[in-house]
Amino acid sequence: MVKVTAVFEKEWSRIQADSRLSVLNDTQQSVFKRIATASTWFMSWLQKQPDWLAVDSFIQQPDVDSEGELNALAEHWVPDGEAHVMRDLRLWRNRHQARLIARDILGLNRVRQTAAAATVMADCAVHHALRWCQAFWEAKDGKPPVCPLSGETQTLVVIAMGKHGAEELNLSSDIDLIFAYSRKGETDSGRPLESFFTRVGRKLIHLLDAQTADGFVFRVDMRLRPWGQSGALVSSFSALQNYYLQQGRFWERFALVKARAVTGHPAVRESLDGILKPFVYRRYVDFQALGALRELKAKIQAEVRRQNLDYNIKLGSGGIREVEFIAQVFQLVRGGKDESLQVRGTWPVLVELAKLHLLPDEAVAELMEGYDFLRDLEHRIQAIGDEQTQNLPVDEVAQARLAASKGVEDWSVLMAQLEQHRTNVHNHFQQLIADPAESGRSENDQRYFSAWQGAELLPDENASGLSVALLEFKTMRTVDRLTGVAEQNLDAFIPLLWQELDRYSDGLQRFGAIRPILEAVLRRTSYFALLTENPEAIQELIRLAPASEWIATELRDKPFLLDELIDRNSLYRLPDRQTLSDELHQTLLRVPEDDLERQMELLRHFRHGRVLRAAACEVTQHLPLMKISDYLAWVAEVVVAQALALAWRQMVSTHGRPSKEDGDWCDSDFGVIAYGKMGGLELSYESDLDLVFLHNASAQGVTEGPKSIENGIFMTRLGQKLIHILSAVTPSGMLYEVDTRLRPSGKSGLLVSSLPAFLKYQQEKAWTWEHQALVRARFIAGDLNVQKMFEEFRARILGQQREPDVLKGEVVEMRQKMLDHLSSSATRADDEVFHIKQDPGGIVDLEFIVQYLILAHAHKYPALLTWSDNVRSIEELHTAGLISTDEKEQWLEAYLSLRQMTHHAILSSTSKRVPLTELTDAVCQARDVVRAGWEKYLTE
Repeated sequence: MVKVTAVFEKEWSRIQADSRLSVLNDTQQSVFKRIATASTWFMSWLQKQPDWLAVDSFIQQPDVDSEGELNALAEHWVPDGEAHVMRDLRLWRNRHQARLIARDILGLNRVRQTAAAATVMADCAVHHALRWCQAFWEAKDGKPPVCPLSGETQTLVVIAMGKHGAEELNLSSDIDLIFAYSRKGETDSGRPLESFFTRVGRKLIHLLDAQTADGFVFRVDMRLRPWGQSGALVSSFSALQNYYLQQGRFWERFALVKARAVTGHPAVRESLDGILKPFVYRRYVDFQALGALRELKAKIQAEVRRQNLDYNIKLGSGGIREVEFIAQVFQLVRGGKDESLQVRGTWPVLVELAKLHLLPDEAVAELMEGYDFLRDLEHRIQAIGDEQTQNLPVDEVAQARLAASKGVEDWSVLMAQLEQHRTNVHNHFQQLIADPAESGRSENDQRYFSAWQGAELLPDENASGLSVALLEFKTMRTVDRLTGVAEQNLDAFIPLLWQELDRYSDGLQRFGAIRPILEAVLRRTSYFALLTENPEAIQELIRLAPASEWIATELRDKPFLLDELIDRNSLYRLPDRQTLSDELHQTLLRVPEDDLERQMELLRHFRHGRVLRAAACEVTQHLPLMKISDYLAWVAEVVVAQALALAWRQMVSTHGRPSKEDGDWCDSDFGVIAYGKMGGLELSYESDLDLVFLHNASAQGVTEGPKSIENGIFMTRLGQKLIHILSAVTPSGMLYEVDTRLRPSGKSGLLVSSLPAFLKYQQEKAWTWEHQALVRARFIAGDLNVQKMFEEFRARILGQQREPDVLKGEVVEMRQKMLDHLSSSATRADDEVFHIKQDPGGIVDLEFIVQYLILAHAHKYPALLTWSDNVRSIEELHTAGLISTDEKEQWLEAYLSLRQMTHHAILSSTSKRVPLTELTDAVCQARDVVRAGWEKYLTE
């Protein structure tokens, strides 16, 4: 273990090279020694200062008017002096950040004082930066009208969320903001206020968040606004009210507990409170919230298990988040009745819980002490490099540095203190809103436990084969070598598994399907503890793994999916698209915006978990095929949308936003178009995504950031970044394989096309098969203006009148090329099998018939272009009178039968080439129906 004294000497010897140290007295040197050990950022900042002694005096002063300093700087700001404003803000921030870090390390501030001072810094920065931003745009767009609430010119209302809103900000934290304005209207020049305040908000984010040579002021996170990253950047008060009344989710009540307006006239802030408080707090004891809170608690516990977050003092077991969760539970449940709980900070809520006797005094004391310790440790971790992190250091030097900062000589002492506080916090967290089912668990059947411990066969004749297999498993070398907690976890789990398997006549075969999963997690036996604590999960494992080899393989390769088996309600109830989007949005909100690696992991956990649920519903026949396919497509849509938002954020942080032709900066102007199965809402479990990327940025424009690039280059790199996020292989696997070959000019074309170039290509150069592909194309993510333009272009291109015989010949020719390369006879020289998709009478034949009929008749019947999926397209063909009622019903039945067969092939890990002798009557009939349709419509 690296000793703290060694770190002292190493750091101090490096700093002593500065000749200015000679003027420091022994007391000052001692001060800087302590700080040098605890914060490398502080010392790097300090070495840039001309007068070290002045810094020492600045640190020692108990009260410094940081707002007054910023006022003095702001007096000299002019509307066209953006670079000067940004530099002033950053130098001011760094000066006072250094002071806070030093006072925290030296024990001159207590943890709550540091959090309050950090909040004041953030409030001042937002207030002064906003004042400049509004003046900047007023000079260009005119002034907003007077607000009737305040009698003053309307200004942007900045709502602080999270710890910033609670006035308990971290030492080095981002700030979560929502932008609003009180009344709709126009500026003097006629610009709508939404557009005006959007410009103000963008400029404010840039002033605070942009990284320059002087650093940043505060990282800004806007993901908590209505509709998240896909929503408008600013909202009027009436729009906020409508959103929370009609669309507000429970998690948004949870988030808004800490909401606080930091700008705006007092009367305007009071009006805003009148909108938000009724949404957050009910007028009664809100016991209905307990179910949602219990689900949220379960999600927190599952995340800790999946992500192995013990190294994270915020998100890990017994961490900061659990204390805050406890406080917010009481606020949401009882805050409407006990108005004293309607405060914004965790510390004051804990005080109120003791006053109201809602928690025992000793519990509050342990939570308060634990929260103080955890938040103080969080500050010391962040002070090391002025970074937003709650992760414990892993290298010995950094560990020694942190131990020294906390005033202990050895890392193990610090860890012992941390473990005690985390244990206390987690015990209280576990007892809060416990699931009634958790307390009624029966003890293990002693028969099975004794048999496993004594390695004996059960006397039951039917169980003997299973007994032999289980005891053979016990003698495996890897199992025999387990010791300690790992051995205990397995010994508690196997008797429960054995008991459940013994209920089945085919228990031995079921164990054979499960055994590879058990072997895969032998080195991570916490999963055995998870299953032991959740007997329903064992039952679902026994039910699903033998029913589907695909499910068994997923559980073997991705053990974190075992969490999905815990809750039957969520396992067999597939939510709609909006709920999926909310779930993913909430998950990613718990991750700093700049932690792309963890965000990518969470995306993969989400996608694989939700797809597993679909498979569970299908193999148990809980839902029909169409519901499953829609759901799989929705999962992909929300994943792609969030991946695009992450890619956009990464690109903008480096290059700034692309410019528009009117000189403004765009929020996206990028669209993702899905083709093929994804476009046709017919996604399966292993489908790749056929994607085309379009943009509508100014062709001659450049981005606004310090590393400015041309708009076209920005959009190409954005597409590349999106592909990377979706298809990169991480420890949790790949999200989706992405195929972009359907873009204009295929592999030789640009990765991202402008909308005008896309239209021109489709009108002048595209082959008929590309128009066939466009029939199944739809917008799935990105800018809504791009969506509108794409849909107009698609309708224009597909609605062109075509010569029927020429069209028919080109469709047939393309189909023959596919048969020559992909059919069973072409690939296997085997006519004794039927490929469900590629052979004559298969899925592709029916798709070609539908596409031909749409292209041939869309100029007369525009409704044919409404949908991109085959099922509704067939129904539209019937509505237009182009096919008979019998044909519609037969085609739909045939199509669903063939697709059901492809799903079955995937879930059972069998081939899509089925021997003719094994075809069911339904598939034979479907093949005959498709062949008859081809004969009628596409035989020349």
